[in-house]
Amino acid sequence: QVQLVESGGGLVQAGGSLRLSCAASGRTFSNFAMGWFRQYSGKEREFVAAISRSGGSTRYADSVKGRFTISRDNAKNTVALQMNSLKPEDTAIYYCAADVSGRNGPFGGSATYDYWGQGTQVTVSS
Repeated sequence: QVQLVESGGGLVQAGGSLRLSCAASGRTFSNFAMGWFRQYSGKEREFVAAISRSGGSTRYADSVKGRFTISRDNAKNTVALQMNSLKPEDTAIYYCAADVSGRNGPFGGSATYDYWGQGTQVTVSS
């Protein structure tokens, strides 16, 4: 059983920044590929960013490239999403997810993730 808990969401004005964090249980965190996804109200979940086991490989959605940065600290069992230059269209519920096998690195789709957090709301005002 893996538990993921997100934090750091909130309300920010356009152009501002937020840093999301996801804390994972377990001693095998370093074996997990980790991802961030978001869901707009009434729409399907979409990919935001992902990172490989060691943090050596990352992947980003085109919509966030150059603005968001994913990172991990395996000693603390955490993964973070630094979000800069936020736009109103970034408003969504953000979820972290764990691919326990880690075999897909940052390239797996949503179906490859085994565990999901409960989400944290990010709201960007214009």
